[in-house]
Amino acid sequence: MKEAEIKRLLAANLLCVFSVILTTTVPAFFLDSFSVLGTHLTWLCVCSVSVSALNIVLYLILKPNPSPKRSSFAHKISRFLKCCVYFFMSCILFHAIVVLYGAPLIESVTETFLFAVLLSTFTTLQCLCVLGPNIQAWIRVFSKTGAMSIWDNSLQITTVCSILGAWFGAFPIPLDWDRPWQVWPISCSLGATFGYMAGLIIAPLWIHWNRKLLTYKSR
Repeated sequence: MKEAEIKRLLAANLLCVFSVILTTTVPAFFLDSFSVLGTHLTWLCVCSVSVSALNIVLYLILKPNPSPKRSSFAHKISRFLKCCVYFFMSCILFHAIVVLYGAPLIESVTETFLFAVLLSTFTTLQCLCVLGPNIQAWIRVFSKTGAMSIWDNSLQITTVCSILGAWFGAFPIPLDWDRPWQVWPISCSLGATFGYMAGLIIAPLWIHWNRKLLTYKSR
Protein backbone atom coordinates (compact mmCIF):
# COMPACT_ATOMS: atom_id res chain seq x y z
CA MET A 1 0.00 0.00 0.00
CA LYS A 2 1.47 3.33 -1.04
CA GLU A 3 1.96 5.90 1.70
CA ALA A 4 1.24 8.66 -0.83
CA GLU A 5 -2.29 7.33 -1.37
CA ILE A 6 -2.99 7.46 2.36
CA LYS A 7 -1.74 11.04 2.45
CA ARG A 8 -4.08 11.94 -0.43
CA LEU A 9 -6.98 10.42 1.50
CA LEU A 10 -6.00 12.27 4.67
CA ALA A 11 -5.72 15.60 2.82
CA ALA A 12 -9.10 15.10 1.14
CA ASN A 13 -10.77 14.16 4.42
CA LEU A 14 -9.26 17.10 6.29
CA LEU A 15 -10.56 19.43 3.58
CA CYS A 16 -14.05 18.00 4.14
CA VAL A 17 -13.72 18.55 7.89
CA PHE A 18 -12.54 22.11 7.29
CA SER A 19 -15.49 22.76 4.96
CA VAL A 20 -17.95 21.69 7.67
CA ILE A 21 -16.26 24.00 10.18
CA LEU A 22 -16.46 26.90 7.71
CA THR A 23 -20.23 26.40 7.32
CA THR A 24 -20.63 27.39 10.98
CA THR A 25 -18.77 30.69 10.62
CA VAL A 26 -18.63 32.03 7.06
CA PRO A 27 -22.42 32.37 6.46
CA ALA A 28 -22.63 34.72 9.46
CA PHE A 29 -20.81 37.36 7.37
CA PHE A 30 -23.55 37.26 4.70
CA LEU A 31 -26.72 36.30 6.61
CA ASP A 32 -28.14 38.30 9.49
CA SER A 33 -28.51 36.47 12.82
CA PHE A 34 -27.07 33.28 11.39
CA SER A 35 -26.20 30.54 13.89
CA VAL A 36 -26.17 26.77 13.87
CA LEU A 37 -28.89 26.61 16.52
CA GLY A 38 -30.88 29.77 15.81
CA THR A 39 -31.16 29.27 12.05
CA HIS A 40 -30.62 25.53 11.97
CA LEU A 41 -32.52 24.85 8.74
CA THR A 42 -30.39 27.41 6.92
CA TRP A 43 -27.27 25.77 8.30
CA LEU A 44 -28.49 22.35 7.16
CA CYS A 45 -28.84 23.67 3.62
CA VAL A 46 -25.45 25.44 3.67
CA CYS A 47 -23.66 22.42 5.13
CA SER A 48 -25.25 19.97 2.67
CA VAL A 49 -24.43 22.14 -0.35
CA SER A 50 -20.87 22.86 0.78
CA VAL A 51 -20.00 19.25 1.57
CA SER A 52 -21.62 18.05 -1.66
CA ALA A 53 -19.74 20.56 -3.81
CA LEU A 54 -16.40 19.77 -2.18
CA ASN A 55 -16.89 16.00 -2.48
CA ILE A 56 -17.67 16.33 -6.19
CA VAL A 57 -14.66 18.58 -6.81
CA LEU A 58 -12.35 16.23 -4.89
CA TYR A 59 -13.68 13.28 -6.87
CA LEU A 60 -13.01 15.04 -10.18
CA ILE A 61 -9.47 15.95 -9.08
CA LEU A 62 -8.38 12.79 -7.25
CA LYS A 63 -10.31 10.17 -9.26
CA PRO A 64 -10.11 7.50 -6.50
CA ASN A 65 -11.47 4.70 -8.70
CA PRO A 66 -10.59 5.58 -12.30
CA SER A 67 -12.29 3.55 -15.00
CA PRO A 68 -9.94 1.76 -17.41
CA LYS A 69 -12.30 2.50 -20.30
CA ARG A 70 -12.97 5.90 -21.80
CA SER A 71 -16.66 6.67 -21.58
CA SER A 72 -18.66 8.70 -24.06
CA PHE A 73 -20.33 12.00 -23.28
CA ALA A 74 -23.75 10.32 -23.40
CA HIS A 75 -22.58 7.73 -20.87
CA LYS A 76 -21.35 10.47 -18.54
CA ILE A 77 -24.68 12.28 -18.77
CA SER A 78 -26.56 9.04 -18.09
CA ARG A 79 -24.31 8.32 -15.12
CA PHE A 80 -24.84 11.84 -13.73
CA LEU A 81 -28.63 11.55 -14.04
CA LYS A 82 -28.58 8.15 -12.33
CA CYS A 83 -26.54 9.63 -9.49
CA CYS A 84 -29.10 12.43 -9.07
CA VAL A 85 -31.94 9.90 -8.97
CA TYR A 86 -30.09 7.71 -6.46
CA PHE A 87 -29.36 10.69 -4.24
CA PHE A 88 -33.00 11.78 -4.25
CA MET A 89 -34.13 8.22 -3.52
CA SER A 90 -31.67 8.13 -0.63
CA CYS A 91 -33.17 11.32 0.80
CA ILE A 92 -36.67 9.81 0.60
CA LEU A 93 -35.47 6.56 2.17
CA PHE A 94 -33.70 8.29 5.05
CA HIS A 95 -36.78 10.49 5.55
CA ALA A 96 -39.01 7.41 5.81
CA ILE A 97 -36.61 5.62 8.17
CA VAL A 98 -36.34 8.66 10.45
CA VAL A 99 -40.14 8.96 10.59
CA LEU A 100 -40.42 5.26 11.43
CA TYR A 101 -37.97 5.84 14.28
CA GLY A 102 -40.24 8.49 15.77
CA ALA A 103 -39.71 11.77 13.93
CA PRO A 104 -42.83 13.95 13.45
CA LEU A 105 -44.78 12.82 10.41
CA ILE A 106 -46.57 16.03 9.38
CA GLU A 107 -45.72 19.04 11.52
CA SER A 108 -41.94 18.97 10.86
CA VAL A 109 -41.73 17.68 7.29
CA THR A 110 -39.20 20.30 6.17
CA GLU A 111 -36.94 19.71 9.16
CA THR A 112 -37.04 15.94 8.69
CA PHE A 113 -36.38 16.10 4.95
CA LEU A 114 -33.44 18.49 5.32
CA PHE A 115 -31.99 16.19 7.97
CA ALA A 116 -32.41 13.30 5.50
CA VAL A 117 -30.60 15.37 2.86
CA LEU A 118 -27.74 15.97 5.30
CA LEU A 119 -27.48 12.24 6.07
CA SER A 120 -27.53 11.43 2.36
CA THR A 121 -24.78 13.98 1.78
CA PHE A 122 -22.59 12.36 4.43
CA THR A 123 -23.22 8.80 3.22
CA THR A 124 -24.82 8.28 -0.19
CA LEU A 125 -23.07 11.13 -1.99
CA GLN A 126 -19.66 9.77 -1.05
CA CYS A 127 -20.65 6.35 -2.38
CA LEU A 128 -21.86 7.91 -5.62
CA CYS A 129 -18.61 9.84 -6.03
CA VAL A 130 -16.35 6.86 -5.38
CA LEU A 131 -18.42 3.92 -6.63
CA GLY A 132 -20.92 5.52 -8.98
CA PRO A 133 -24.55 4.37 -9.36
CA ASN A 134 -23.58 0.73 -8.99
CA ILE A 135 -25.61 -1.01 -6.31
CA GLN A 136 -23.55 -4.19 -6.59
CA ALA A 137 -20.39 -2.21 -5.84
CA TRP A 138 -22.10 -0.65 -2.82
CA ILE A 139 -23.10 -4.08 -1.51
CA ARG A 140 -19.55 -5.31 -2.09
CA VAL A 141 -17.94 -2.41 -0.24
CA PHE A 142 -20.19 -2.73 2.78
CA SER A 143 -19.76 -6.48 3.03
CA LYS A 144 -17.29 -7.87 5.55
CA THR A 145 -14.24 -8.12 3.30
CA GLY A 146 -15.36 -6.28 0.17
CA ALA A 147 -13.06 -3.24 0.28
CA MET A 148 -10.75 -3.02 -2.72
CA SER A 149 -8.96 0.22 -1.85
CA ILE A 150 -8.36 2.62 1.01
CA TRP A 151 -11.15 4.77 -0.42
CA ASP A 152 -13.57 1.87 0.11
CA ASN A 153 -12.39 1.53 3.72
CA SER A 154 -12.88 5.26 4.23
CA LEU A 155 -16.43 4.96 2.87
CA GLN A 156 -17.16 2.20 5.35
CA ILE A 157 -15.87 4.14 8.34
CA THR A 158 -17.37 7.56 7.54
CA THR A 159 -20.77 6.11 6.64
CA VAL A 160 -21.01 4.06 9.82
CA CYS A 161 -19.80 6.96 11.98
CA SER A 162 -22.32 9.37 10.41
CA ILE A 163 -25.27 7.04 11.00
CA LEU A 164 -24.15 6.18 14.54
CA GLY A 165 -23.68 9.88 15.28
CA ALA A 166 -27.23 10.64 14.14
CA TRP A 167 -28.54 7.75 16.23
CA PHE A 168 -26.70 8.83 19.39
CA GLY A 169 -27.82 12.40 18.75
CA ALA A 170 -31.43 11.34 19.21
CA PHE A 171 -30.89 10.26 22.83
CA PRO A 172 -31.19 13.74 24.44
CA ILE A 173 -34.41 14.70 22.59
CA PRO A 174 -36.93 13.05 24.96
CA LEU A 175 -35.14 14.26 28.12
CA ASP A 176 -36.79 17.11 30.02
CA TRP A 177 -33.75 19.40 30.01
CA ASP A 178 -35.59 22.04 27.95
CA ARG A 179 -32.49 23.06 26.02
CA PRO A 180 -32.64 24.86 22.63
CA TRP A 181 -30.53 22.17 20.94
CA GLN A 182 -33.07 19.48 21.87
CA VAL A 183 -35.50 20.79 19.26
CA TRP A 184 -35.90 18.40 16.33
CA PRO A 185 -33.64 17.75 14.41
CA ILE A 186 -30.77 19.78 15.89
CA SER A 187 -29.20 17.16 18.14
CA CYS A 188 -29.49 14.45 15.46
CA SER A 189 -27.99 16.57 12.71
CA LEU A 190 -25.18 17.74 15.00
CA GLY A 191 -24.58 14.13 16.03
CA ALA A 192 -24.42 13.06 12.37
CA THR A 193 -22.04 15.93 11.60
CA PHE A 194 -19.69 15.14 14.48
CA GLY A 195 -19.84 11.46 13.54
CA TYR A 196 -19.02 12.33 9.92
CA MET A 197 -16.05 14.49 10.90
CA ALA A 198 -14.83 11.85 13.36
CA GLY A 199 -15.05 9.22 10.61
CA LEU A 200 -13.08 11.43 8.21
CA ILE A 201 -10.26 11.72 10.75
CA ILE A 202 -10.39 8.14 12.00
CA ALA A 203 -10.41 6.52 8.54
CA PRO A 204 -6.91 7.51 7.30
CA LEU A 205 -5.42 7.00 10.77
CA TRP A 206 -6.94 3.52 11.05
CA ILE A 207 -5.78 2.63 7.54
CA HIS A 208 -2.26 3.89 8.32
CA TRP A 209 -2.02 1.86 11.52
CA ASN A 210 -3.35 -1.28 9.83
CA ARG A 211 -1.75 -0.85 6.41
CA LYS A 212 0.40 -3.95 6.82
CA LEU A 213 -2.65 -6.09 7.54
CA LEU A 214 -4.84 -4.71 4.77
CA THR A 215 -4.86 -6.76 1.57
CA TYR A 216 -7.16 -5.80 -1.26
CA LYS A 217 -8.62 -8.11 -3.86
CA SER A 218 -7.93 -7.21 -7.47
CA ARG A 219 -10.85 -5.86 -9.46
